[in-house]
Amino acid sequence: MIKAQRLAAATVRKVLSGASLTAVLQDTWHDHASLSEQQRGAIQDLSYGVLRFYGQLDTLLGLLLEKPLKNQRIRDLLLVGLYQLEYSKAAPHAVVDNAVSTSRELNGGSGFQGLVNAVLRNFMRQQATLLKRVAENEVGYYSHPQWWIDKVRIQYPKNYKAVLEASNLRPPMTLRVNRRKITLAEYQDRLRKNDMSAQPAGTDALELAQPVAVGRLPGFAEGLVSVQDAGAQLAAGLLDIHEDMRVLDACAAPGGKSAHLLELADVELTTLDIDITRVTRITRNFSRLGLTAHKIIHGDASQPMAWWDGKPFDRVLADVPCSASGVTRRHPDIKWLRRESDLFQFAARQREILHALWPTLSRGGKLLYATCSVFAEENGLQVKDFLHHHPDARLLPLSRPETIEGQLLPDSHHDGFFYALLLKA
Repeated sequence: MIKAQRLAAATVRKVLSGASLTAVLQDTWHDHASLSEQQRGAIQDLSYGVLRFYGQLDTLLGLLLEKPLKNQRIRDLLLVGLYQLEYSKAAPHAVVDNAVSTSRELNGGSGFQGLVNAVLRNFMRQQATLLKRVAENEVGYYSHPQWWIDKVRIQYPKNYKAVLEASNLRPPMTLRVNRRKITLAEYQDRLRKNDMSAQPAGTDALELAQPVAVGRLPGFAEGLVSVQDAGAQLAAGLLDIHEDMRVLDACAAPGGKSAHLLELADVELTTLDIDITRVTRITRNFSRLGLTAHKIIHGDASQPMAWWDGKPFDRVLADVPCSASGVTRRHPDIKWLRRESDLFQFAARQREILHALWPTLSRGGKLLYATCSVFAEENGLQVKDFLHHHPDARLLPLSRPETIEGQLLPDSHHDGFFYALLLKA
């Protein structure tokens, strides 16, 4: 546990300094190749947990310290210890003892053991009182930055509490069944025979009762199933594709929505992404699933003249770069890495892509604008601005009643997404 606490604390520090959680963990696995699968799981759980509840833990630590702690490594270790005491099943005395020992490692044998011991034991003694005080602070209660809380409250006055609380839940593991190879009912039966329980969560979706390692999924290597959030699976159906259509997925990597399109119909699909590393993931995903795209292109969606052959597409999926504010339960670092000013930069990039792709769409064709954001600047306001500048565009009603004017808010079964289906008149 000592190594897990130490490496989790180091992970949290790097993320709070501006690094991506996914990237930091990948570097950690590379630098500590001898870690067992169990150790990796423990480090990942602690790192995700601290960042998921960082607002609460940081507020709590402020109440427990008599003065600000300048030693960041010890501070992050205390955050990990507080998370374990509040949310893990580890024995409290073991958490405290290991944290004290880890503090000795971090500081050459002396200096902070007494502080670490006192802070964690004080929390154990005053846990109920302290948590009540923390809950009086919005950042402490919701574990989101204050600007984020304020924006969600303004934009969703009736739903903001549910949105913020859902964003702190552990995400479900949802599968997309490859209907070209197996039916949903058949795959559900395969899971049952492997002692896994799952319930339908959409036309091609199954939500597992308990997440498992991908390698344990029956038939995964053979392409029977993919891991994809139920909300993300709505995109392919909303695009309204039919056989032999020319279809463009303009921001395709890593290829989940593209693959779903090919699983639904025999279309002439072109996939495009600006990140060459992620383009290779599209190819790998298609290979595993037994799917073939017409073209897989490394290119910029906002510069179609560099990759478009001039022949209009019948359908375009524009799953544009965004703040990812709808998927924070899967990526809790996003809450602490984003700044409110970032929304304007994302909106500018989205606007650029949307306007550039419109000429590639045929008359009578449909473009599905999609984000994994909950912020109006990237969603409804973006579409409203587009319609103002394009009189030949018409917003179509969506066939999904669970969306609020295209906005799918996060809940216990799916992440947050926005969809707008535009017809070129």
